[in-house]
Order: sequence, then structure tokens, then C-alpha cells
Amino acid sequence: MTEILPLAGLKRWRGFRYENTSLDALPATVDWRTKGAVTPVKDQGQCGCCWAFSAVAATEGIVKISTGNLISLSEQELVDCDVHGEDQGCEGGLMDDAFKFIIKNGGLTKESSYPYSAADGKCKSGSSSAATIKSYEDVPTNDESALMKAVASQPVSVAVDGGDMTFQFYSGGVMTGSCGTDLDHGIAAIGYGTTSDGTKYWLLKNSWGTTWGENGFLRMEKDITDKKGMCGLAMEPSYPTA
Repeated sequence: MTEILPLAGLKRWRGFRYENTSLDALPATVDWRTKGAVTPVKDQGQCGCCWAFSAVAATEGIVKISTGNLISLSEQELVDCDVHGEDQGCEGGLMDDAFKFIIKNGGLTKESSYPYSAADGKCKSGSSSAATIKSYEDVPTNDESALMKAVASQPVSVAVDGGDMTFQFYSGGVMTGSCGTDLDHGIAAIGYGTTSDGTKYWLLKNSWGTTWGENGFLRMEKDITDKKGMCGLAMEPSYPTA
């Protein structure tokens, strides 16, 4: 299932606040879980709303960084209510459009107040906001160094070829080898590092439950020859600002 809607060249340049950050100044390893900026792995089930989980993960991260509070936010509110633009609930969507909705809506409510049902539902308008964002920005396309600058500062939404068998059946370790770049799945980049044998990797949070990958997380090879990145993860990254 394609969960990321085709952009058809519509992606806008919105500035990149980390452009002048020196790569030499970045930490060698980042893991936003250790800084309390990542909620437990969630499970989207059979609903094709990875875009909502990706956008929420990035939003939860910047809210924690800016306010000190880690709040599990409602993906279901996006699925039910963000339906007047490009996003189409369980039929797919875009992280940037989710960020637009969060801004226009004045934020998102808590997951506990608007729990996930893994199906399209009727919007519960008037839900009280638990957290919000000010704007969002796109990371320069096909630039893993730029993505590294962003991830060093906050969790970032990324799109990947989640339909590729290498990704589908990942079970642990650093994912290497061949992977497609037909973007169809949204996840969150929550860190990076290097293994003891020198393999650089991205640390990613998926939304397929804790039985997939490394308890729901994934390490994917970083700084590969293809500028699009492994599974295309450097093609369309973006992040919310607070």
C-alpha cells in the first residue's frame, strides 16, 4: 500500500534553519530516546496513515525539546479531521500537510483523549489541544549531511520505500544492501551513530509495533553513495518548529 501521496513536484522550499550548522560541531552519536523526546513505538495496524504517525513523532519530539514535556499526541485526530487538503486518512497523506493541519487547528490533543482506532472516523471537533507547533521546514533534498544537521537538533519526519522487501523484513542490525526509492512510507529519524565496525547508521522509529525490527526501531546505513539515501530517506525529510 502506498501511504505517502505522490508530490508531483509540489514540494516547496521553506528555508532550513540548520543550514549554517558546522558538521564538525555535531555530536558523533544522537539518540533522542535517551533525552526523553520519543514516545513508545506505536502500531498503525491496517490503516495506511503512516504519514500521521511520522508527523506526530516529529511533533512529540519538538514539543519535548521546547517545553520539557513529552506528550503522546493523537494520530487519530489527524486521520479523522485532516481531510480537507491532501491527506486522506487511511488512504495516505503527507507529513507536511499534517504539519499544516496542526498549525491551523491550533495543535493536537492527547492520544489518551482521542485514541487510535486504525480506521477512518468522524472528526471529533473541538478536541482540546495538548501541544502545538509554529511552522515546519523541509530539509534540503538528497543531502544526508543536511539531514544529519536536522536530526542532531530534533526528530525529523522522513519518507522511505517501505514496500521494499529489505525494509519489510528487517529484523535487526544495520540495514545495508539494495533498497528502492519509491517513497510510500513515513517514519521518523530519531538519531544516528556508528557501529563498532565503523558502519554509520540512521536510527529510525517505525509504526509497525514492537515485534518489527529492533523493538519497533530500525538502524539503516547512513552516508551511502546514492544521494537519495538508503530507501530514499534523504529525498523528502521535514520537521516542525516550535
